[in-house]
Amino acid sequence: MKKYDILYIFVGVSRDDVLNANLEKALAEVTRLGGTVLSTESLGKRTFAHPMSKKENGVYVKVRVELDPSKVEELINRYHLVEEVFRVQVLAVDERREEKLAAEREARAARLARKEVAEQAAEAEVAQA
Repeated sequence: MKKYDILYIFVGVSRDDVLNANLEKALAEVTRLGGTVLSTESLGKRTFAHPMSKKENGVYVKVRVELDPSKVEELINRYHLVEEVFRVQVLAVDERREEKLAAEREARAARLARKEVAEQAAEAEVAQA
């Protein structure tokens, strides 16, 4: 099983309950093919750079899934049949890049923590003087 990021665009969705129902229908295709949904993130409503199929904007949702690589093509083909999904993009997650970014985030957090400790120590010295 490999991890994938799927970007869905839903159009004509004005309420959250309609969006959630459409998203559940789209994610049912992933589970039907034996995949698992790891995370879901709504990116909100965005205006397209140019109208697509006479649509001006859509709601973007990013989902991380774990799926067998041989099922990806079938998943994309199934989304062509699901009318609630306006557009879909499936990208393979680069595990090495994810690990590198996580290490950089941890290093940045450690630097900020050391900086805060140093600033607090400097403030304490000034207060004592």
